[in-house]
Amino acid sequence: MFQDLTQKLNTVFKKLRGQGKISESNITDSLREIRRSLLEADVNVLVVKNLIQAVQDKAIGQKVLESITAGQQIIKIFHDELVRLLGLGVSEPVLEAPPHITMLVGLQGSGKTTTCGKLARFYQKKGLNPLLVAADIYRPAAVKQLQVLGDSLNCPVFSLDNSKPEDICFAAIEYARKNNRHPLILDTAGRLHIDTVLMQELERIIAKCKPHHVFFVADAMTGQDAVNVAKSFHEQIHFNGVILTKMDGDARGGAALSILTVTGKPVLYITLGEKLDSLEPFHPDRLASRILGMGDIVSLVEKAQDHFDQQVAEKLEQKLRQNTFDLEDFLNQLQQLKKMGPLENLLSLLPGMNSGLKNIQLDEKALTRVEAQIQSMTPAERSKPDMLNNSRKKRISSGSGTSIQELNRLLKQFEQMRHMIKNMNKMPGLKAAKLSLGKAGGFL
Repeated sequence: MFQDLTQKLNTVFKKLRGQGKISESNITDSLREIRRSLLEADVNVLVVKNLIQAVQDKAIGQKVLESITAGQQIIKIFHDELVRLLGLGVSEPVLEAPPHITMLVGLQGSGKTTTCGKLARFYQKKGLNPLLVAADIYRPAAVKQLQVLGDSLNCPVFSLDNSKPEDICFAAIEYARKNNRHPLILDTAGRLHIDTVLMQELERIIAKCKPHHVFFVADAMTGQDAVNVAKSFHEQIHFNGVILTKMDGDARGGAALSILTVTGKPVLYITLGEKLDSLEPFHPDRLASRILGMGDIVSLVEKAQDHFDQQVAEKLEQKLRQNTFDLEDFLNQLQQLKKMGPLENLLSLLPGMNSGLKNIQLDEKALTRVEAQIQSMTPAERSKPDMLNNSRKKRISSGSGTSIQELNRLLKQFEQMRHMIKNMNKMPGLKAAKLSLGKAGGFL
């Protein structure tokens, strides 16, 4: 996410380091480079102009604080302005009394139907019982797609044959009341472009069902086009906020950085991946930190907590205390790591990694091969890898579809890890830190 923009901004900020004062002479060129980088990221021209002016007004003439370089201070100023631009104080919408009605609108191809499933999963994790409503009666297989998503979530999907979209949505409200379903998620029809028929249909649904929230779903990869479409939608149906999809793709950042200023409505949720649990609340301060290469440790910890298994963590703590960490434990940690999402997305949350990942080819399949190797071992072999002779290694390699060289590499790395853990147990301070980490997140 935003790798190109992050890299370019970091290059600019490096030039400012070591200077004792931010003056007009040493900041003009830097702001020119920042302006160019933002425009290349497809940020709205007016948004870029206002952002650069705000940074310049606050930066020029400021004395550098003790122990803080000019580069660090301008990063702080730029970070604060980014947060303001993205939506300072934006909070997650509060659900009204049951049945709360959430309506999703947008053009075809933005990922609207899939986002309905992701939003349902998001509510399920909060302990709610959502109801998906299939109100897109025009796109071929739209109802079927939503039903497939509902089946995978064990979430009911309400639909009616030979009925108007507004009547389907209205009937779903009564169904939700009778069956204690809350909230309702209305999947409405989209078009390849904005037209009068589409808008009139959405207006009829809103007038008849009175949804508590209307969310516009935008494809982040379309950049300024998404912003322009969002503006047109808001002028006619007045939505409450935006859900940006495909933020893990090659999004240049323009949509996320421009929507609030252009439409007056904030980004409320983003999706990072294809899995149904990839929707998450939008945090302006965290995204600003990621754009500036500061990482997002808070989001990383939250992801770990979402997939945290108390029993596995307690077992791991005991293993670490007794120096009995084996390949079975390693496999458990690997499987929990995979649940948190693509490795590239996780690494991008670490400070300095977002821009550094640009030229690194991460082999997600390598983790799968390691998992296959360990699963091809017997319980005894996982517990005591020292017993693996050539005959056993040949069997494991054949069963996992890998080479003996790959298996030897895994065993060597695991032995180095186990040796490190053993040494850490001899150091009181590191031992306490290690055990706290294992207990808090279940990860090494």
